[in-house]
Amino acid sequence: MGNKQGFIVLLALLLMAFGIPKHIKKKVEKEIKDTFEVDQFNVTSLSIPSEIAQDLPATFGADNLFKIEDNEKVLGYAYTAKAPSKTAEFDYLVLLDKDWIVLKAKVLIYREEYGGEIGSKRWLKQFIGKSQNDELTYGDNIVAIAGATISVRSMTTAMNNFLQSLKILHTKNVL
Repeated sequence: MGNKQGFIVLLALLLMAFGIPKHIKKKVEKEIKDTFEVDQFNVTSLSIPSEIAQDLPATFGADNLFKIEDNEKVLGYAYTAKAPSKTAEFDYLVLLDKDWIVLKAKVLIYREEYGGEIGSKRWLKQFIGKSQNDELTYGDNIVAIAGATISVRSMTTAMNNFLQSLKILHTKNVL
């Protein structure tokens, strides 16, 4: 095998490796099935150019923004990331419709003893319907949770950063 062929094989293997991170894949797939009411779907990584991604409030890499399709019809999008809690981080998922409006926010993995209440459906439903035009404010349009102040503020900031990033990406015609 020549150098060019070896490089192509290596590149193909690297591209196949990208996708939903392994430690949250089953949870993300379940949420996609439940939210979009589909059994089969394709998830494709969306790449944000690094020169643009580095200036965004939210973090975008090769494996955290995805297009969700069913038979080549776009159903929506998924974004996964981590946010800080008191002494660790938690993984979360945001599912959006084809117009980039939040359908669901979900805490996938919470690693602290306290503050896990932010994972409740009741608290997370306040993000449904939010878009790049919304600004979230802790204590105003985002309800506080006693005993989870740090995590609530962190999730609110993370969602704000994500929505602001969507606005910037749309303005730059990246999405």
